[in-house]
Amino acid sequence: MLDIKLIRENPDFVKERLSTRDESYVSVIDRVLEIDTRRREMVKSIDSLRAERNERSKLFLVYKKEGRDVSEIQRRVHQIGEEISSLNKELEEIEREFNYLLLTVPNLPAKDVPIGKDENDNIEIRRWGKPREFDFTPIPHYEIGEKLSILDFERGAKISGSRFTVMYKEAARLERALINFMLDIHTKEHNYTEVWTPALVKPDILQGTGQLPKFKEDLYKVEEEDLYLIPTAEVTLTNLHADEILSEEQLPLYYTAYTPCFRKEAGSHGKDVRGILRQHQFDKVELVKIVKPQDSYSELEKMVNEAEKILQLLEIPYRVVLLCTGDMGFPASKTYDIEVWIPSQNRYREISSCSNTEDFQARRAKIRYKDKDGRNHFVHTLNGSGLAVGRTLIAIMENYQRPDGTFYIPEVLRKYM
Repeated sequence: MLDIKLIRENPDFVKERLSTRDESYVSVIDRVLEIDTRRREMVKSIDSLRAERNERSKLFLVYKKEGRDVSEIQRRVHQIGEEISSLNKELEEIEREFNYLLLTVPNLPAKDVPIGKDENDNIEIRRWGKPREFDFTPIPHYEIGEKLSILDFERGAKISGSRFTVMYKEAARLERALINFMLDIHTKEHNYTEVWTPALVKPDILQGTGQLPKFKEDLYKVEEEDLYLIPTAEVTLTNLHADEILSEEQLPLYYTAYTPCFRKEAGSHGKDVRGILRQHQFDKVELVKIVKPQDSYSELEKMVNEAEKILQLLEIPYRVVLLCTGDMGFPASKTYDIEVWIPSQNRYREISSCSNTEDFQARRAKIRYKDKDGRNHFVHTLNGSGLAVGRTLIAIMENYQRPDGTFYIPEVLRKYM
């Protein structure tokens, strides 16, 4: 959530930065300012009426004691009460719209984020590894999986519908091996604390990280319980400290977790319909950092390197891309995508997205820290995939495939298999 003081004091700056994402946010900010002005005027009116009521109530006691007529005072006190009640009802409606609008405004892009409309305007930062030159035509992972009888799309659809898959034998073991491998690297080499969290959360938890209210259509909800299935462990890990004031000595906090993730993929009709690239349920190892503001951008660079390390150990080619303003996620100020090489598509595909949200999520979730002088500040939060497990499995199957339709297991994973 953006700081309302920033919007009030620097409206042109806020509108200029948001317009690099989408021009439509300019009118939203205008409406926020309009409502904010009306809201503050009403609060002043209510406070003034309450002060008048208090004065007249005191006068009522004096008149009563002196035996004077109090009917006019009683009439005015009653009238003030009705005016306050009416204004409070109107204020509730205004507050509701005001808060909703603030919750639907995205974060401001950082100054060094390239301005652009979509993925075509992203900037490649670096590449690692060289795509393998095959002496045969590489086939996609779903054909490998079906030939080896380790990926079953028909039974996945029979059980749950489209975009669900059943894994057998080596695929199921490789999925599990990748999870353990990623968690081991991040906990033993990168100093993250492993966490196990629930996969169902309350609505306010999703609001804290920015999925609600704007992206409700992408979430799976358990209606009877008013709970949602998480789309990523970023939601639970970031909210571990919601409504808390941490001490400066506790920072930075590094958390990692494996969770199943659930997304409706509402806007992806017709995209990546074959295979396991885009599923409604998928596994992911997530990285979350909670840090002091002055450290967040150096921590972002470190997080990207930590996610890259997994692909380097697996010896799979990839590239790092800096996202433009129009392609960034809602809560992000700056995002790097790591894209892995997929031979059958002859292109790089996203396998990790690492973002600094600055204090955007911290304001929504009320996560602060107390400095040595006793002052409270909002923390900065970062999140990234370390990595998406199913997409890593795809990359292994395709980059390590053999002419006979089988594939190698990378050396670093063999102890897990």
